[in-house]
Amino acid sequence: MPDSADIPLLARQVAAALPVAPVSLRLGEEAVGLVIVDEVNGFATVGAGNLAPPVENPQVTAMVSETDRLARAFTGQGWPVLAFLDTHVPGKPEPPYPPHCEAGTGEEELVPELKWLEEDAKATLVRKDCINGFVGAIREDGSNAVVDWVNTNKLQRLLVVGICTDICVMDFVLTLLSARNHDLMPSLKDISVYAGACATYDLPKDVAANLGLPETAAHPQDLTHHMGLYFMASRGAEIVGDVVLAG
Repeated sequence: MPDSADIPLLARQVAAALPVAPVSLRLGEEAVGLVIVDEVNGFATVGAGNLAPPVENPQVTAMVSETDRLARAFTGQGWPVLAFLDTHVPGKPEPPYPPHCEAGTGEEELVPELKWLEEDAKATLVRKDCINGFVGAIREDGSNAVVDWVNTNKLQRLLVVGICTDICVMDFVLTLLSARNHDLMPSLKDISVYAGACATYDLPKDVAANLGLPETAAHPQDLTHHMGLYFMASRGAEIVGDVVLAG
């Protein structure tokens, strides 16, 4: 493994070997829904918990700002929005991660910039207790909140944003692609991921070692963000570099 000082070079090498080619997405010409993955305090508010950024992080800040812009545009147009909120039973951690987003702590609530979604008629909030939002959306009766939301709104495209690019966002998108291919959502044709409104966390190898964590806990932000985008693209998702409203 390279030393932490070599990570920027490695990130450039990986990006060159495994390219991602973002496209421009024009909205308004088809039925589209916005999916926001886990933009909650426990992941995106500085100092809010074990998995929150310890200091201001430009990638996370940009994600929240762009998500707020998009969400307001969607609801302003009367288009549906679905937001996942990572929410865990206290004392029941989600391996391999430390306790996070436990119900009642405030970590499981939307970041302040997105709290307005709780009162918006076009927004559907789904609490999930696992990394994969599609799995977390399975109800006790076996139905799925995401499938029902897509089918009720007859959505042709989903635009996905959120955190973490290579964990919760990627797991959701990959499963969603398979569910689409399995015809669970007949109207759904395309799944887009807006890179500028996605983020992941930064844990350099040396910092992980100083915290007493194993080497496998190392998680350089730029590299893992790119890898998440690449794997989603390689499985059939469209990676978006900018979003334009038609009209």
